[in-house]
Amino acid sequence: MKLVIAADAHAGLRAAAARVFNATPQRCRVHWMRNAFAYAHTKQRPAVSALLRTIFMQEAADDVSRLWRQVTDQLRDGFPKLAEFMERTETDVLVYMGFPREHWTQISSTNPIARVNREIKRRCDVIGIFPNDAAIIRLVGALMFEQNDEWTVCRHYMTLEGLAAIIPLSACPPWPPDNLEPVGDRCSCTTLRGTVRIRVNIPLWSDHHHR
Repeated sequence: MKLVIAADAHAGLRAAAARVFNATPQRCRVHWMRNAFAYAHTKQRPAVSALLRTIFMQEAADDVSRLWRQVTDQLRDGFPKLAEFMERTETDVLVYMGFPREHWTQISSTNPIARVNREIKRRCDVIGIFPNDAAIIRLVGALMFEQNDEWTVCRHYMTLEGLAAIIPLSACPPWPPDNLEPVGDRCSCTTLRGTVRIRVNIPLWSDHHHR
């Protein structure tokens, strides 16, 4: 199974991803664009932005790599530092292309987690002052459960079909597991990482359990 962690160019995060998770760091495409604009004058940025965005609009990995080098050559005379920056960062930015096409949007930038962080900040700003640490944990924990349910049921973060392309089915444990125990509208399941709770359709779970 391949593992990729999207982050900005922070050297410490990249080193931790490789050392702790044995993962390949994916340089956030959004942060990379902002860094690239630093090599162009303010009035020239719209044109540079349009040129760079054409790279990421391609559907095939080979086309992205080919156009990346083509754009780099086009910018070399007018923006030598930007061209050098693109040559130096190509591998880091295009890591996501080694994964199935339907996963590119989720792993090419930190946008998904950034949206979650913004929602946490918005909810915390509404409360203003928390009486204790437990109150913060309850609020943020509830938000995380909501986000987990949304990504799992309403809007799949990654499809099972797409994951099957990078994770052998033989490496996946049976689902649902036999040790599910109902707790309200959720089920408690003990795994190697501890006890987790998931929201399931109780009638469907009951049919499976008694089958």
